[in-house]
Amino acid sequence: MNYLNVFVTSAALVISASNVLADSSEYLVATKTIPLKGVTGKLDHLAVDSKGQRLFVCNKPNNTLDIVDLKTGSLVKQIPDQGKVSGVTYAEDLDMIYVGNGAGFCNAFNGKDYSLIFSTPAAGADNVHYHSGNKMVYVGHDEVLSELDAKTGKINHAFALPGSVHGFKIDKKAGKIYAVLTKASLIAVLDIAKHEITDKFPLTLSDAGSPIAQDADNGLLFVGCPKMKPMVVVFDTKTGKEIASVVIPAGIDDIHFDSKRHRLYASCSDSALVVIEKVGDKYEVVAKLETPKDSRTCVWSKGTLYLGVPKHEGKDGPEVRVYEARPVVEGQPSTTQSN
Repeated sequence: MNYLNVFVTSAALVISASNVLADSSEYLVATKTIPLKGVTGKLDHLAVDSKGQRLFVCNKPNNTLDIVDLKTGSLVKQIPDQGKVSGVTYAEDLDMIYVGNGAGFCNAFNGKDYSLIFSTPAAGADNVHYHSGNKMVYVGHDEVLSELDAKTGKINHAFALPGSVHGFKIDKKAGKIYAVLTKASLIAVLDIAKHEITDKFPLTLSDAGSPIAQDADNGLLFVGCPKMKPMVVVFDTKTGKEIASVVIPAGIDDIHFDSKRHRLYASCSDSALVVIEKVGDKYEVVAKLETPKDSRTCVWSKGTLYLGVPKHEGKDGPEVRVYEARPVVEGQPSTTQSN
């Protein structure tokens, strides 16, 4: 097995995917499919409640937040009227679910009865993430990243950004947020305590970034670029420099770093779920799983990957496909649990 190692070089490397890919079952094994209800269209982001064994799915074409019971592998509830539902995150300590709706709101729901707790205006709301350390929720919307009190929804601060924010990553230990911006084509580094932008990492190897993953132990960021030059670009957080890249299928919308197996998983709308590792001194696509077109969003949790699949021919609705990472790490729960 190959592993991602710390890799720093002054010259950025653009590496094409390997011509010979390994058997995908060495990396990911499909274990089940969970049917959802809804109309044709692209699903958006997902979140996991690992303790309560629930999966939250942004069923965007249906304007619902779908609640899945992972123990039974079934859809148990759809929360309606979530206009252009795009992002979702879960706060285990508060048992609250936060939803970013493109129609203009960040909504919070009680995790027990799914009642609405607050609805905060946020034009063009997209991705949302919860910070358990300061009990704040962060929602990206257009050229703003808003910091909301997780219990009340009150806006504590609004970061004005030099570009539209898409994916962002909270580094609790460093007290930073890495926000991927388009048009400006950069990563904005936000100081959470100071409420200011402290650095900018230019993206030059591709046209625009969207999702982001982090290897905090080794100071690496991985930015997925979905369009003109589809690739994953690797950044060194100490220097802010691009240090490597790997070409992938078009339409990446989610990317996750597996710290136990030292690899990346990227879901792309161009009918592919890819696995990336560092092979020697290069990053390569080591496995590629064929998926239905526009299956572009996924979530990773403790050894299990959940992929959102839109309604396609022969199906009654959209679905979630569940994959177990190989090798199974000792002590890892079974595939019916989110790792």
